[in-house]
Amino acid sequence: MVPNGWENKTLESLCDPDAPITYGVLKPGDYVVDGIPLLQIKDLLGNINDIDSLHRISSELDHEYRRSRIATNDILISLVGTVGRLGLVPKKIDGSNIHRNLGRIRTNHYEFLIHYLNSDIAKNQIGLSSSGSSQSALNLTVLRALKVPVPPLPEQRKIVNILGTWDKAISTTERLIDNSKQQKKALMQQLLTGKKRLLDDLGKPFEGEWKEVTVGLVASLTAGGTPSTKHPEYWGGDILWMNSGEVNLKQVYGVVGRITELGLQKSSTKEIPENSVLIALAGQGKTRGTVAINRIKLCTNQSIAAIMPNEQKLDSNFLYFNLDDRYQELRSMSTGDGGRGGLNLSILKSIKLKLPSLMEQQRIATVLTNADKEIKLLEQQLADLKLEKKALMQQLLTGKRRVKV
Repeated sequence: MVPNGWENKTLESLCDPDAPITYGVLKPGDYVVDGIPLLQIKDLLGNINDIDSLHRISSELDHEYRRSRIATNDILISLVGTVGRLGLVPKKIDGSNIHRNLGRIRTNHYEFLIHYLNSDIAKNQIGLSSSGSSQSALNLTVLRALKVPVPPLPEQRKIVNILGTWDKAISTTERLIDNSKQQKKALMQQLLTGKKRLLDDLGKPFEGEWKEVTVGLVASLTAGGTPSTKHPEYWGGDILWMNSGEVNLKQVYGVVGRITELGLQKSSTKEIPENSVLIALAGQGKTRGTVAINRIKLCTNQSIAAIMPNEQKLDSNFLYFNLDDRYQELRSMSTGDGGRGGLNLSILKSIKLKLPSLMEQQRIATVLTNADKEIKLLEQQLADLKLEKKALMQQLLTGKRRVKV
């Protein structure tokens, strides 16, 4: 049932009859320098206006697939992989073409439909109809038959305006997050190198030369271990146990794994005190070299090193920010050809640090911690905005909540 005054239509019936829903070029071939721009799924992930990053095909192939040429305000939808990812064609790439993995939807209702297709209502329909084994795929027949509850045009425009306001708030918050991250990065580059000095208790800039030391001189280090999975009695206890993927939490307040006291005794893992700096030792992906700090006592697996600072010489938060800012350097220090191997305790002990006084370390860590808190607050606001918009879409796009025109 649809609300009074609404119509239940298929997506196909809302489209331009002279430009039916279609997919694009089957085999684009090699890049053609002066060719026609061709959009692919990856282009929906970034800036769709970036015409220089697009693949280009020959004019002959474009002519062969002229049925799939795109125009300004066409809706593009991914048909494989992450099914349902959307993009709206900007004027800048009017007349380009698309890959077979994308579908093109041309309609006068594009503003309303892009919100509807982005809603859980549509995604659930698409998801239930997805097929394929190794990856999901959306059949054009299913897409064309997608049911859309359509309000009258004035109500469509009102709904679009309301949801557009939420989109602007979301975009603004995303920009604020990006700006805050850039500001924190600039702060780190200045504060962690001594280019900018903070004020001491007397309101004067800290003075004195920074001393160069190695991590091994101002901290103790250890690596963890994994209790044997052949012994179920080692697992499921009350002791927290962290795997290397969880270093991506950065600030670690909780982990999934649990081991027993027997598991701790019968393996090489050790209990790590809170506020230790943790570094992922291995992995071919982005994890290796990632730095975290544990705010709770826990154990780790063998792919994580724990650095426990001498509290009289080194502030743990200062060390965390220092090493977190040196991610690429840590990865380049890995053993193995081309840095593809892993880190180890000897490498970590040899890392050089330039240290101010303990009080200045603590002041620097406080400033950067506050910057992190600001970013976390904005990220929470962004998550809340997205949830609120999602709930609003569920009501507005089904007519459960009617708007005044």
